[in-house]
Amino acid sequence: MATAHKKSSSHSRSSSSSSHRSSSSSPKKSSSRRKYGPKAQSSVEREMHEFKRGKLKSGRSGKKVTNPKQAIAIGLSEARRSGAKAPPPKS
Repeated sequence: MATAHKKSSSHSRSSSSSSHRSSSSSPKKSSSRRKYGPKAQSSVEREMHEFKRGKLKSGRSGKKVTNPKQAIAIGLSEARRSGAKAPPPKS
């Protein structure tokens, strides 16, 4: 019976620590906005579909894209050109 009491006390401690974490992250509410708009999402989705089928080609060289990160980058760059909401490229 004493072990059951210890389990419940450890459970209550973990729940109180998780509530403590959520209160420390609440002042950052401004960062909860969407980074990418729905237009950018659909563009990346279309490019990933082509990538998975093996039909996605690179822009200049025309080589087949072999990396999923490249497919995402191509989709985001096309979305930026069309005016979709997406942050600028990192470098």
